[in-house]
Amino acid sequence: MSEAQEFDSFAAFYPFYLAEHNNVTCRRLHFVGSTLVLALLAFVVTTAQWTFLLLLPVVGYGFAWVGHFFFEKNKPATFTYPWYSFMGDWVMYKDMLTGKIRF
Repeated sequence: MSEAQEFDSFAAFYPFYLAEHNNVTCRRLHFVGSTLVLALLAFVVTTAQWTFLLLLPVVGYGFAWVGHFFFEKNKPATFTYPWYSFMGDWVMYKDMLTGKIRF
């Protein structure tokens, strides 16, 4: 991604987001990170150990960034499009769960 593109909607952004996640290992690492985020949230809510919320970005983005830097070999879209990328993570997660995107 050399120059930032303008997107006027998430619907316009999502195909770009998916193109930045062609590598299956990268997508799987996103899936693992997102699953761990959900598990950590469940743990925090059930135990009221609120300080563990600080780990959410580390867990969520840590796996994703390993996928981008070592497997996809690109810069995560979250650096340029943080909100759309956050939304894209969860839409891709749902699409992987439902079989719309190859896991």
